[in-house]
Amino acid sequence: MKLFFRILPAFIALFLSSCKKDVRPVEKLSLQDQQQAAIAAATWETVLDATSFASYTAFEAKWNYLYPWGSDHNGSARMYASATDHNHVYLSNNELNILATKITWNEGNSTSTPYYAIKYHSGAVNTKEHVVINDQFPNWEVKCDFQAPSVLGSWPAFWLTGVNSWPPESDIMEFKGNNNNWQNTFRTSADVSSTITAVSNPAAWHTYRVWITKTSATDVAIHYYIDGVWKAQHNANFVNKPLYVIINMQMEGSSGTPGPTANTYLKARNIYIGRTRAY
Repeated sequence: MKLFFRILPAFIALFLSSCKKDVRPVEKLSLQDQQQAAIAAATWETVLDATSFASYTAFEAKWNYLYPWGSDHNGSARMYASATDHNHVYLSNNELNILATKITWNEGNSTSTPYYAIKYHSGAVNTKEHVVINDQFPNWEVKCDFQAPSVLGSWPAFWLTGVNSWPPESDIMEFKGNNNNWQNTFRTSADVSSTITAVSNPAAWHTYRVWITKTSATDVAIHYYIDGVWKAQHNANFVNKPLYVIINMQMEGSSGTPGPTANTYLKARNIYIGRTRAY
């Protein structure tokens, strides 16, 4: 018995030591590990996924046609699409296709930016479910694969923008007439963070992603990725500010002139939006 009581403390110490080997302080975890820890600590749920591109019935249950505010926005393309008009927004092989075509007649000027004459017909879609970072949903992931044009005058985008006001805005994928992808965070029209990344062959499939996490009562951290590689963290006061998710192909505007005369395509697949539910 005396021997047992002598070795018992040593045995307990060895056991506790072995239990601590894999414990790491949160601040020493990688960004990816911290994100996974956040997921594990709450309930993860999928809001929207690639099945929404499988059929028009599935698509129209999750998406609206056009911009949330209508057909025009910041360029020379007017958006045309509906449940009965799939000339510019159509589905094929589980992919979303947006086609911009040059028009040859006078259709007037843009209703949102009157200094742009309408020269193209194109397409835009937006999600029916909004991204809202708050106490209940403190972490969000938004990502999609794209084949994007990068010719002068083409302006494809995958972005989040305010439901109730502008800003907020977060641009996940945005090409402006060349192969530089812009990932922007607008806190005000003058307070903007931009991360610009040259993408090799934007017309091939690439994955564009944000992870957004609540960091305070008012602020979020937005982590931008391309093809799984972290590009930047932007911080913004976006808590409790609902956001649309938009995919569109605008033309000219910030992407330069003259725009292309040939048909211009934007393709999307593997859309995914998910979040953690704290309660």
